[in-house]
Amino acid sequence: MVVGDFLEEIDTLIVGSGPGGYVAAIRAAQLGQKVTIVEKEKSLGGVCLNVGCIPSKALIHAGHQANQMKNSNDIGIIADNVNVDFSKVQEWKQSVVKKLTGGVESLMKGNKVEVIKGEAYFSDDKTVRVTKDEYTTQTYKFNNCIIATGSRPNELPNVKWSERVISSTEALALNEIPKRLVVIGGGYIGIELGTAYANFGTEVVILESEKQILLGFEKQLSAPVSTGLKKKRNVEVLTHASIQSVEEQEERIIVTAEINGDTKTFNSNYVLVTAGRKPNTDKIGLEQTGVELDDKGLIKVDDQCKTSIDHLYAIGDVIAGPALAHKASYEGKVAAEAINGEPAKLDYIAIPSIVFSDPELASVGYTEKEAKEDGFDVNISNFSMAANGRALSLNESDGFLKLVTRKEDDLVLGAQIVGPSASEMIAELGFAIEVGMTAEDIALTIHAHPTMSEAAMEAAEIAIGTPIHAVK
Repeated sequence: MVVGDFLEEIDTLIVGSGPGGYVAAIRAAQLGQKVTIVEKEKSLGGVCLNVGCIPSKALIHAGHQANQMKNSNDIGIIADNVNVDFSKVQEWKQSVVKKLTGGVESLMKGNKVEVIKGEAYFSDDKTVRVTKDEYTTQTYKFNNCIIATGSRPNELPNVKWSERVISSTEALALNEIPKRLVVIGGGYIGIELGTAYANFGTEVVILESEKQILLGFEKQLSAPVSTGLKKKRNVEVLTHASIQSVEEQEERIIVTAEINGDTKTFNSNYVLVTAGRKPNTDKIGLEQTGVELDDKGLIKVDDQCKTSIDHLYAIGDVIAGPALAHKASYEGKVAAEAINGEPAKLDYIAIPSIVFSDPELASVGYTEKEAKEDGFDVNISNFSMAANGRALSLNESDGFLKLVTRKEDDLVLGAQIVGPSASEMIAELGFAIEVGMTAEDIALTIHAHPTMSEAAMEAAEIAIGTPIHAVK
């Protein structure tokens, strides 16, 4: 017997509590809206906080620490028999997750956002039915709704999920360090998790179908990452790889792939499939609402995140663009403000992309190729991390900072970084693009010494023709 299912009226409904949904909820509440958020999982925070951004970065950090201890002989630190207690690593990782998801719960209470745990299904464009458990459902009528249901790992047609064929979710929760791991897919998720386990001592093979790993980045940026994987971590990186079969046996799994016309087999303990993500738009009743989708299952929206139905909005992984937590958060603010009648609109020009590889990658604004394709006459200024005092003192001097500026007035159009702390350094360049700074503005800004951020000042000085630590 199902209980409940009587109609309740609410103001603003948000479906999904990831970094898009919960941020939208807070902003909507700040604007005076009465907000209700529905989440089907036990914890708030979505994929990012629970099984994505946060736990993966914790695992990456732990792996980096282990690898540094094992490989510090050249700076005079010799650590024999470095042991990793992986159960404690996992325990620590989960403690980080718990702190942040608990923090989101507190933020909901503090902003008077009603939280409903259950699975939402649209009955029409004004009504949603929430299944709270096996016996309880509740129907809600809303004035406005923001769809923030996120995405899930994409399963390959010939590589089905199993105990040993896993997605990033399971890879983050392993109770052992695998002796061997095959990673299918050389995008940012595959590279990040492949690097993390290689740092723990796993023998890793990365199979990428395209011509290079991290295809979304310029080859000159991804090349140092590929080199570091091969030379520093003994990771086998193979491109132009087509998966032929995956055979699961009792304690191992055999992957057969065609690589540049040759057939190769790989024995592994697990196969990690990182072949993109699929939007969660197919099981929530959107067909009942009239909302338009594209051929990839993504919800079509305008520059205020509004769908084809005026009072329905969509943000994050369910709309076009990269699956980035900070993109979803930004869109959540725009959607909440649009519901309030404010003139907020999407502008992605200064949205950064980051890979927590080793060395790290980061990009914001135009790449050189994109700028030229859009008709800009540009200057390209590169500053090597090998000339940066802080990078040398960290013993991590691989990489460079690349600045893309408009030739006529040195306006900063874009920047790309490969090197230590790239994920932190990119913020300065994003700010420069957002406020319309020139290379001279950056060059005249006094940067503390010795810091990684000085690379931005040095590249800017190259752009305006007055380099100090590079030969003109």
